[in-house]
Amino acid sequence: MSLARVARTLARQGRTFHTTVRRSDHFLNANAETLQKALSNKDKIVLVDFYADWCNPCKMLSPILEKLTSDSKVKSGSGKPLDLVTIDTDAEVALAQQFGIRSLPTVIAFKDGEPVSQFMGAMPEPSVRNFINTL
Repeated sequence: MSLARVARTLARQGRTFHTTVRRSDHFLNANAETLQKALSNKDKIVLVDFYADWCNPCKMLSPILEKLTSDSKVKSGSGKPLDLVTIDTDAEVALAQQFGIRSLPTVIAFKDGEPVSQFMGAMPEPSVRNFINTL
């Protein structure tokens, strides 16, 4: 049975489909174009995680960032939802240079398309939560 046919059947039964706006988006292994697209959304705080596959602290931090930005209970201090963009600095050398990345991992928070805060190095989850609360 086709999806359209199922929808018509459910509509006749008084049932409708509805969706909610996704709270967060994850742009993994982004390039310059994807980063620009994510930063153009002024309604969200965008966390940009600069990492490398060989970086062990990056491997500890990335799952924490993914977990917190996926959790609908976690909010920025301004109440805006969070997006996560990850950038592999080995693949995107120009982006790393553009943002002056000298240590991995580095996380830069963007609000209204502008960098507002950052931290370097792996941090435990409570510290990352505190960082998000300051945004």
